[in-house]
Amino acid sequence: MSPEDGPARPVSRGERVVSALDRRLPVASAGKQFLRKAFPDHWSFLLGEIALYSLLVLVVTGVFLTFFFHPDMTERPYTGSYLPLEGVITSEAYASVLHISFEVRGGLLMRQVHHWAALVFVAAIGVHMLRIFFTGAFRRPREVNWTIGVTMFMLALLEGFCGYSLPDDLLSGTGLRTAQGIVLSIPVVGTYLAFLVFGGQVPGHEIIPRLYVAHILLLPGLLLALVVVHLAFVVHQKHTQWARPGRTNRNVVGKAFFPQYTAKSVGLLLVAAGVLTLMSAVMQINPVWSFGPYRADQVSIDAQPDWYVGFLEGALRLMPGAETDVAGHTIVWDVLLPAVVLPMTLFLVLYAYPFFERWITGPGPEQHLCDRPRNQPTRTALGAAAVSAYAVLLMAGGQDVMVHVFDVRLEVLTYTFRTALFVVPFVAYHAAKRACLGLQAADRRRLLEGRATGEVRRGPEGGYQEARTLLPASEAYLILVRDVPRPRAHGTEVWRWFHKHRIRNALSRWYFGKRVELPATEGQRHRVEMVRAAPGTAEESDG
Repeated sequence: MSPEDGPARPVSRGERVVSALDRRLPVASAGKQFLRKAFPDHWSFLLGEIALYSLLVLVVTGVFLTFFFHPDMTERPYTGSYLPLEGVITSEAYASVLHISFEVRGGLLMRQVHHWAALVFVAAIGVHMLRIFFTGAFRRPREVNWTIGVTMFMLALLEGFCGYSLPDDLLSGTGLRTAQGIVLSIPVVGTYLAFLVFGGQVPGHEIIPRLYVAHILLLPGLLLALVVVHLAFVVHQKHTQWARPGRTNRNVVGKAFFPQYTAKSVGLLLVAAGVLTLMSAVMQINPVWSFGPYRADQVSIDAQPDWYVGFLEGALRLMPGAETDVAGHTIVWDVLLPAVVLPMTLFLVLYAYPFFERWITGPGPEQHLCDRPRNQPTRTALGAAAVSAYAVLLMAGGQDVMVHVFDVRLEVLTYTFRTALFVVPFVAYHAAKRACLGLQAADRRRLLEGRATGEVRRGPEGGYQEARTLLPASEAYLILVRDVPRPRAHGTEVWRWFHKHRIRNALSRWYFGKRVELPATEGQRHRVEMVRAAPGTAEESDG
């Protein structure tokens, strides 16, 4: 530096700290690379963000509520400001919830925001997982991230149940007593597990403090840790994207994380928080003062849990009574099967599904392009059948309400739901599969005949027909670029004495056997192969 350039600018302490860190850790380079990371732009990708922002709202409102909630089961006469319960014996936990609702400024709003955010949080995770399932975004290399998402969903259900049970009101107490009965139904170890978890009979002095610790410490800590790992996998593996011109299996086309995507995400956070606050201000939820404190000899009418465990309630109501004595142990099938075996089977299937599909598909490259649900009819049909079965069980969980509203006999409604539980998923599976194949056939016609222009022309023979034009390149690209695995036949060649993999090949034929072939030229087929080529195997331009 020459003397005429003037004195050097003094270096601040913050700059020295950042420089020292950057010399030891690649903070600047890694941060710059992360801020420029591309995220595809599509509304369906925002479902996971809604879950994340609902979790942030839960954390903020939950911190506020912990200042005033007392997880104490000591009973005393109520002396608060809600006069209809004055003098009624309540637990300290229930009385503190009334105190939050009626005496803490903004307390009722915070309670309701917390409850609505919990419902939206679980719903957003569920819908986000459905989006991932139907678009095949769980395939290689994202199987581990799928298992993390399933674990987060399970923890969210447990977290919601723990928070729902804390007020010790009549409704949540009934659910807690039901949960104890479910644990007791486990053969051999049920009584030990019930004593370990509940500390004795319900109501007792142990369970609410234990649920409180799990609700504000253990489960949120696990959830937040898994959220960080989940997002780290998304950043490392790059986001999936829909097939559009210029988007291949080897690149990501979207907006940079900063500033474009960040600005949109902050806007979505504010909108989500605002909607949750508005819902909480105008729609009452969980009025524990109307239910009253929990009493073991009372059950409120029209008692249903929150929607995310409503399917268990429905399964319990539909299961016929059955018991078996084995070596001095009673197996209560009407509780064990719907409340223990069913949810365990559900999560086992969710954990195993990506590996099952890879097993019947065979070796293949990494998949970074989303499937259109119509192009995987069996997977879409299985998802539709599962959703329809869940809907039947959820509706069955409110059968007593339906009996009162529609004035029908409880037995008639019960047998109707039992029948629907088998018929509706069967119909949904075949209807969804036929719909997917029909949409594939419609895509084939559009490729062959073009798109209708809305104009009617008269031909030289005097007839009329609608004028059609060729599909735009972007629309044809969306239709042609699809993943179409062929049914496996490995190990069944005619020259083999012993045909291996018969079961896997049969499942593969069932899964991938039906499809509608699309008309494509050799050039188009070559371009589709280049678009779907695995990262690092093709570098030619797709323009």
